[in-house]
Amino acid sequence: MNAWPAVLLATALGAAISAIIFYLIFFSARKNNEAERSRDREDFRGLLDLAAQKFETERVRQTAELEEKRQAVETAVSRMTEQLKQSETLIRGFEAERREKYGFLEKSLKDATETTGKLAVSTEGLRALLDNSRARGQWGESMADDILRASGLQENIQYIKNRSQDTVATRPDFTFLLPDHHKFHMDVKFPLDNYLRMVNAAGEDDKTRYKADFLRDVKARIKEIQKRDYINPAEQTLDYVLLFIPNEQVYGFIHEACPGLVDEALARKVVLCSPFTLYAVLSVVRQSFENFHFTQATQEVLKLISNFASAYEKFRERFAELGQRLAKAEEVYNDISGASFRRLDSAILKIDKVRRGRGEEEEEPAVLPIMSGKPQG
Repeated sequence: MNAWPAVLLATALGAAISAIIFYLIFFSARKNNEAERSRDREDFRGLLDLAAQKFETERVRQTAELEEKRQAVETAVSRMTEQLKQSETLIRGFEAERREKYGFLEKSLKDATETTGKLAVSTEGLRALLDNSRARGQWGESMADDILRASGLQENIQYIKNRSQDTVATRPDFTFLLPDHHKFHMDVKFPLDNYLRMVNAAGEDDKTRYKADFLRDVKARIKEIQKRDYINPAEQTLDYVLLFIPNEQVYGFIHEACPGLVDEALARKVVLCSPFTLYAVLSVVRQSFENFHFTQATQEVLKLISNFASAYEKFRERFAELGQRLAKAEEVYNDISGASFRRLDSAILKIDKVRRGRGEEEEEPAVLPIMSGKPQG
């Protein structure tokens, strides 16, 4: 930055010298006498002075311009330095945040890896559970039992498990106790072997074959339930029985793959239900219990109101009879206090006259309290 003034001064000086040399060569060819040389020297001095003035003026202007540019450059450099410091601070913050996030990401990946491992173990256990038909049935009963408790039903009060019927030897998985000694049954055992084979099949032909086998198993299970006497008038059961499917995906697949199967099951008095739909059915059952108790309470209140109305009617009749008796007693009382007392007063006056004799006939007869016409207390 400090070399620029020297370069500019050298350029200006070279231009002035070039102009002087050109002037000397040009005029030396034209003027040969001494007077002309003298005048040329004067002109040359004037030119030198003029060139020096111009040089000085140009130097001052260039110096001022260079100073302004230097200050502008220093200001820009200062601003750039400040921005560089801010950028450095920001980058350091980003680096610290990046290290923190990287550590958090590393921990998250480690946790995800551990969770994935646990999930793999759980999945393997679930696969082994689904492959075992007996364990699968126990798992379905456990799931149904959890749903029953979640819906607010109590075992041995509103439902019972694995208890044989009274009139037949069949034993449903669940029996729901309804008001008025009615009940209905539910079975949770469901065929899933061919469904699992269909899901794990590699080729389309195998999937199609296992799909047909699975739907055939479902239809056979519906027919089997129909023959197990779960609908039994001697047991006061409802006209329907529940078949619990302990998997929403399987339940949805049945509706998608064979929509008419649901209608076929309803025609055989079998209602297919999944965990979600079972909760809805049990909510209706629970509401029926509450409605039954409410109906009983309402009937009891109506019975009490009827008894009160009957008692009130008897009270009103007896009260009217008492009024009639009181009216009759008042009539007798008025008759006694009127005519009867007047007759008695007259008889007493006569007796009193006889008792006093003739000499006392002119005297004023004594008035007895009983002769006042009113009884004295």
